[in-house]
Amino acid sequence: MIIRGGQFALVIFRNNFVTLYRFSWSCLNVCMSGSATSCEECLLIHPSCAWCAQEDFGQVRTLNSRCDFSQNLLKRGCNAPFIENPRSGISLLRSKPLSSKGSGVTQYDVIQIYPQKISLSLRPGDQTSFEVQVRPVEDYPVDLYYLMDLSLSMKDDLDTIRNLGTKLAEEMRKLTSNFRLGFGSFVDKNISPFSYTAPKYQDNPCNGYKLFPNCVPTFGFRHLLSLTDKVDRFNEEVQKQMVSRNRDAPEGGFDAILQAAVCKEKIGWRKEAYHLLVFATDDVPHLALDGRLGGLVYPHDGQCHLNDKNEYSAANKMDYPSLALLGEKLAENNIFLIFAVTKRHYVLYKNIRSKVELSVWDHPEDLNLAFTATCQDGQPLTGLRKCADLKIGDTVSFNVTVDARGCPPKGTSKSFTIRPVGFKDHLEVSVDYRCDCSCTDFTQTNSSRCNSAGTYSCGMCGCEPGHLGARCECEEGEVNHQYLSACREAEGKQVCSGRGECSCNQCLCYESEFGKIYGTFCECDDFSCARHKGILCSGHGECHCGECKCHAGYIGDNCNCSTETTSCVSDDGKICSGRGSCVCGRCQCTEPGAFGDTCEKCPTCPDACGTKRECIECRLFNSGRLADNQTCQRMCKDEIITVETLKTDDSNTVQCVYKTENDCVMKFTYSEHASGQSVLTALKEPECAVAPDAKTVLLAVVGSILLMGIVLLALWKLVITIHDRREFARFQSARSRARYEMASNPVYKQSIPSHPMEMDFHMHNIKSCNGGVH
Repeated sequence: MIIRGGQFALVIFRNNFVTLYRFSWSCLNVCMSGSATSCEECLLIHPSCAWCAQEDFGQVRTLNSRCDFSQNLLKRGCNAPFIENPRSGISLLRSKPLSSKGSGVTQYDVIQIYPQKISLSLRPGDQTSFEVQVRPVEDYPVDLYYLMDLSLSMKDDLDTIRNLGTKLAEEMRKLTSNFRLGFGSFVDKNISPFSYTAPKYQDNPCNGYKLFPNCVPTFGFRHLLSLTDKVDRFNEEVQKQMVSRNRDAPEGGFDAILQAAVCKEKIGWRKEAYHLLVFATDDVPHLALDGRLGGLVYPHDGQCHLNDKNEYSAANKMDYPSLALLGEKLAENNIFLIFAVTKRHYVLYKNIRSKVELSVWDHPEDLNLAFTATCQDGQPLTGLRKCADLKIGDTVSFNVTVDARGCPPKGTSKSFTIRPVGFKDHLEVSVDYRCDCSCTDFTQTNSSRCNSAGTYSCGMCGCEPGHLGARCECEEGEVNHQYLSACREAEGKQVCSGRGECSCNQCLCYESEFGKIYGTFCECDDFSCARHKGILCSGHGECHCGECKCHAGYIGDNCNCSTETTSCVSDDGKICSGRGSCVCGRCQCTEPGAFGDTCEKCPTCPDACGTKRECIECRLFNSGRLADNQTCQRMCKDEIITVETLKTDDSNTVQCVYKTENDCVMKFTYSEHASGQSVLTALKEPECAVAPDAKTVLLAVVGSILLMGIVLLALWKLVITIHDRREFARFQSARSRARYEMASNPVYKQSIPSHPMEMDFHMHNIKSCNGGVH
């Protein structure tokens, strides 16, 4: 079993398989799972558990658990007066109303926290809450003790504060009419190595120091003026002071702070006032363990050690106080420590008073406390116990939740205190624990209800040794093999199937947090049936003796298969978009590439473009079969992106083209993102052909005809030229042959004309026959 955060998982190993069942306390009876055998054990299991002390509670043949939720006990027949279910509660013991003003005749009764005293009764695990209100009242009394470092380095500052009392009083009276001042000073321990201890320095530590040759002897802490409203006394005391000298840089300021905090009577701290301790120094103070350098091995005891002269008498006997001790004593006496020299102290006081923070004192270890602050804006801030930026007179509240983790020994009571930091007011909280049952007050020993063989308490018998049964009616000697056989389903089987006890010849079945165990031999139950995703019978059936009886509309061993097909109908009204079959109320897609709850997504299907085309038409152009607005919105939920130019180089998209009614071409792409969303990317407008201009066509035709004529003429000229050249070449060849023949033929003789004119005529004819070629 694995438990985590109010939930647990049960891991069952069966036939080499692992089954994980998840439960929460809301669906599992945690009270019965604890197998409590007494009322006190039941109350510790869970704060919601109750115990039935009714004598005749329970059914026959069942070991009824008396520990259960109270509502279950009522349903099972336990009367309300017999149900033990103590709850946590709160009682107001002192709740005076908050005051609105601090000074006046009733200043000692000023109330700044409400309530002032309460009592809590806590049952372990059962949370209870109460509200605390805090109001910093107006004109509240203030005590301010000024603690001054009088080492030599503070000489200039001493001159500065000569008239500090008057200034402080003037400014602080702007905030309160009841203001008192006190004064004290410190240097350091008068031992080596912290101070000059040679005899010549005892009366004047500045002896031989040229810059400032005269000063008073070194001292640890000196209380000079108790808190008073006489400001002139403060100024007079400051005027008298002279500086001293120590050896090292750190001072003994922490010794002085602790004495000013714990010596309440001599300082004059008023219980009803606001306490401010102003610490003026120019260097860091010594801390605990520094005193060992001077041989001081005893730690500081945190007590007041002022002698008759109001001087710190243990300065050379104990070590410096630690930060932890100092913080404890300041908080214990409600003192605000202000580290300041030149600050305006009334401003610091005003800032301190603008904040309220709760602190817890003597917090019992077995209690959990949780705070929720509601400041001036009225918004609850879980986990915070502080409010800031308040005005004097503002009221803030804190919700405090308390939870007990366990039960202390009987009769134990505890207490703690809630106190606003720096306030004298506080809330006292006393705590008692509700871990006992009232029915134990009526316990009977040797009760006749237990056949005088046991103790009757809270509805049950606790049998004496040697006796058994719900009423101690059987003796252990009666239990033998023959007696137990009546409680076995068959020879070799476990007694009462291992899920009950054989009591007086019959099986008394155990009660289980998982459900009911029943049957003659406790062989049946209502929780061992098949599950789906950890839910018994899928939540659609009842478990009867290991078998799921399915509700109408469901089938299967674990009733997880629905016979309804409504969830398989796609937007177009088809079962699984015509691409699959509906099995157990879910689509199983059979078309390759189809997916989605209703197989509606299929980029690679043949009809993908046709299906998405209708959505393009209705969404972009309000046309097509789905042009009706409601139909388009219902069936076309894909994202459509319009672009000027469509990219077609993505291998993960399907390219789609279709012809519109206007003989235009519309192009888009279809893709599925990893998120499962379909995305259509389409052109803003379809691509349409443009009709040519008539004049342009005419010019183009005429130009084409002229061009063709020119080309034909050029071709004709080329052919004629080639033909003439061939003929001329043939003529030249024939002429050459004729000359050769005339020159070499012995028979031929050229005729000689008889008359010169005949000769000329003859030559002329020859030229004519030769085409005029010379």
